[in-house]
Amino acid sequence: MPEYQLPKRRRIYLMRHGDVTYFDASGRAIDPETVPLNAHGRDQASAAGHAFAAHQIRFDRVIVSGLPRTVETAQRVLAETHQHIDLEVESAWQEIRGGKLSDIPATDIEAAFLSVFDGVVPESTRFLGGETIGELFDRVLPALATLREDPSWDTVLLVLHGGVNRALLSHAVTAGGRTFFGHLSQATGCINALDVGDAPHDWVLRMLNYSPPSPLHRDVRNTTMEMLYAQFLQYKREA
Repeated sequence: MPEYQLPKRRRIYLMRHGDVTYFDASGRAIDPETVPLNAHGRDQASAAGHAFAAHQIRFDRVIVSGLPRTVETAQRVLAETHQHIDLEVESAWQEIRGGKLSDIPATDIEAAFLSVFDGVVPESTRFLGGETIGELFDRVLPALATLREDPSWDTVLLVLHGGVNRALLSHAVTAGGRTFFGHLSQATGCINALDVGDAPHDWVLRMLNYSPPSPLHRDVRNTTMEMLYAQFLQYKREA
């Protein structure tokens, strides 16, 4: 019998940042470029760090998008794992970019909120009148290829965003393709685990949407964008 060499793969832990509040008490949208974690989001980030620490997981690199909510999440994770490691910023992994809500016709506003995370999404679909799914892939996949080409790491933590995570997870699920699965849920503060080999198609999805504070997702049946759209409509009615 021929000898069999087990494939060698490295581990990517892919997180979504902790929870944030996108509308203030008056109903005005808070700048997504600067919004910090709220109290629930801080608890989620610390819980994720505690989960990593409990299993003695150590990171060779920690990469964030640079937006404050990803930086704060990563810092809280590392505070729990007691690792002193400099955060790296990859701005190509910032969240999918929306346009101005005021520029979207009232007849199109529901689709603008909900269509981008609804099933298998065409690359031409725009997020809130802004970036398309195709443009998102064009932006995030080269940075992922660069990460894979770096042989210096074995375990990396990426702290990114719901839309970006869906793009990376969809790419992995399709073994290197560009089909976008918008219905891959990404709870705030969740952890995904992916193993990657040397070949471009060599992906193993090990864990999806693990949420340490609520691993069974008992009380959630709606998506983030559905809840944001409901908040948006409520604030518009009260304005």
